[in-house]
Amino acid sequence: MTDRRDEERPAARLRPLTLSALAAAAAATVLAAVYGMGGFGRNDADAACRPAVETARRIAPRARGEVAAVAVSRAPRRVPDLAFLDGVGDKKTLDEWRGRAVLLNLWATWCVPCRKEMPALDGLQARLGGPRFQVVAINIDTRDPDKPKAWLREAQVDHLAYYADPSAKVFQDLKAVGWAFGMPTTLLVDPQGCELGVLAGPAEWTSEDALKLVTAAIGG
Repeated sequence: MTDRRDEERPAARLRPLTLSALAAAAAATVLAAVYGMGGFGRNDADAACRPAVETARRIAPRARGEVAAVAVSRAPRRVPDLAFLDGVGDKKTLDEWRGRAVLLNLWATWCVPCRKEMPALDGLQARLGGPRFQVVAINIDTRDPDKPKAWLREAQVDHLAYYADPSAKVFQDLKAVGWAFGMPTTLLVDPQGCELGVLAGPAEWTSEDALKLVTAAIGG
């Protein structure tokens, strides 16, 4: 019998995205290896992202405990201007958040770790969201666009604005630059749109460790 959950997953190219703990650890190891080559700013950082080098240096000691798997960038690069939809179907782009630090998260209802992580992301937005910081969680379910909204209501996720990309292109765009290995995928982005760190897998975003990391990225 076909598992109904399989019908909700994206096309075959996205089916392997849900990471087991072992796969998540392997992805984190790859990220750490790539990001850990040389000192801060030695991997030909994007010139526009040079200010982010100092921010990354500041937050690196705070990537520990509940957020130890966050691979802090040593050579920040500009994040692609990802395109997606808001809750009423209007087009949005990541550049619209320029001037604010962003925790960008890709999630799907078929991804169990994503669902478990969502209340913590909601809590992070409730604690720190405002003019200087925003959690931008983008759903990439490719079927039944009402299902993610219904799930969020059922889970009482009240503080996150709804964003979606039914084509899942945002995942492919991040995968193309080496920032997406599975689901969930999270990027910490500075106010200039430069990546500060990447996480493959979930985290407890309302933990003291996570709050310290994000607060440092905001500049607090």
